[in-house]
Amino acid sequence: MAFQDFDLIEERNKITRKKKVQRIVTFSVVASIAIIGIVVAVVFVNINKIDEKGDKNTSNNQHHKQSSPKKQGSQKSSKLVNSICGATDYKATCESHLQKVANSNPSAQPKDFLKSAISVISNELDKAMDEASKIKFDSPKMKAAFDVCKKVMEDAKQEIASSASSVNKVDLEKLSSKTHDLDNWLSAVMSYQQICIDSIPEGEKRTKIEKALKTSKELTSNSLALVSHLSSASQKFSFRRLLPSDNLPFWMSNEERRILKADAPKQKPNITVAKDGSGDFTKINDALAALPTGYKGRYVIYIKEGTYEEHVEVSKKMVNITMFGDGSQKTIITGNKNFVDGVPTFQTATFAAIGDGFMAQSIGFRNTAGAEKHQAVALRVQSDRSIFINCRMEAYQDTLYAQTHRQFYRGCYITGTIDFIFGDAAAIFQTCNIYVRKPSDNQKNIVTAQGRADKRETTGIVLQGCHIMAAEEFKSDQSKFRTYLGRPWKEYSRTIVMETEIDDLIDPAGWLEWQGDFALKTLYYAEFNNKGSGAETKNRVKWPGVKVINKDEANKFTVSSFLQGESWLKGEDISVPVRFSHA
Repeated sequence: MAFQDFDLIEERNKITRKKKVQRIVTFSVVASIAIIGIVVAVVFVNINKIDEKGDKNTSNNQHHKQSSPKKQGSQKSSKLVNSICGATDYKATCESHLQKVANSNPSAQPKDFLKSAISVISNELDKAMDEASKIKFDSPKMKAAFDVCKKVMEDAKQEIASSASSVNKVDLEKLSSKTHDLDNWLSAVMSYQQICIDSIPEGEKRTKIEKALKTSKELTSNSLALVSHLSSASQKFSFRRLLPSDNLPFWMSNEERRILKADAPKQKPNITVAKDGSGDFTKINDALAALPTGYKGRYVIYIKEGTYEEHVEVSKKMVNITMFGDGSQKTIITGNKNFVDGVPTFQTATFAAIGDGFMAQSIGFRNTAGAEKHQAVALRVQSDRSIFINCRMEAYQDTLYAQTHRQFYRGCYITGTIDFIFGDAAAIFQTCNIYVRKPSDNQKNIVTAQGRADKRETTGIVLQGCHIMAAEEFKSDQSKFRTYLGRPWKEYSRTIVMETEIDDLIDPAGWLEWQGDFALKTLYYAEFNNKGSGAETKNRVKWPGVKVINKDEANKFTVSSFLQGESWLKGEDISVPVRFSHA
């Protein structure tokens, strides 16, 4: 009897194995089809539900039974639009555009919709600027403000083009490999539009600019949502890790990483700037003007000891530029442009780093306008993947404008009064000394003012392992003024302070409102494992977004996670903590 039972079991096992093989073959065929592009129905599972409902409706409708293949394709494409746009915050704006794509291309795939969703932002920006150009900017101050607007709109259009091109070059199932770049570029596009609005003084003209940009901002937010949605779906169909096979940095060679060492670079500079005439040039701007066209690799400029009174801009075309000096108190670049004298904050910067891959080491950046001149920027950074090592940024209000993109600062000296680290970059400051200066009478000090205007932007200010303290000349008066860690410049302002020593000058409330209850429910302010007499959190403000976080949450804001910097900032010859240990 036992053997008979065994035979029956064995027979059933054979049948089971046969069915399993058939399932494997079937799955392989389906997977193969998915890889070559018909993965859409699987990626968007909710479409199936819509299809099922549609099938029931059409089963009793003879007209639908007789519809043409083209019409059927259009209907399915429309359902795909509904599914895709369901992931956005501005669904009506999303559907009104993508439905046009579906109507013109019934066989459109998710990648086609994403590319179109990004590309159309540029068209809307053109419309917005056409509207803005009808506004009369008759005073020199207003003309200068609108010039800022026009400049950042051009930057926005370039990065929209880069985003659309990147999507076009990659298959849907590999889209997750481009997510960080797309998030970075599109977050900057959002920021540029906000900069345009902010450049115009409060009033009727600003309201008109803001209204003109409403649709383009919604489209940008939607594009960020679609990148996240489609990338998450594409990860389910990735059959390998999309990492460099040699584990080299994404945008830096081993030779270039050596520049991150604590000592000055040993490599020979391409050119030398010397105030005393002992170099190739006496001015930094002359050295930049002489950059060879089409130069490949990193171009190194050594700036000898001296005070250079000039306003410098490393333009968008000047990529992979390194500047190093003889020390942040020896090699100094200084200026005094300021808001009170009629210069837009954006244009007050003594030094502007715009070209991607900019690196600076052992240089001082100053704006000497003084507290009474209000906004006066020492350093403005728009450069993606920019690095500042052992540098010094000195001013009062708005000292360091971490404007856009991915930025890394290490061992720097940063000093100021109001919002003196501000902007909408994804910026990490490691082991920096942050000195609060004495403000004007009746003013408060605020260390940070982060400007994330949309919740989907991947930006924020992170202070890790820093020291926040009073400047020497302020110590005797610090009790007369209140000092805060930050305030919300924009609605989704995000700042994280972790593993940082906070001295007693910081108010127990920790954070300051911007105006009334603006952004108090949407901001994200976090503290983790800080120390010092100003680090106590029991009396912090009770806003919903203010929190003490744990290690798991803090790990999201380390160099590895927040800047994807593990492969470009960590090497045997440097010491850059990229994440917390698991010990």
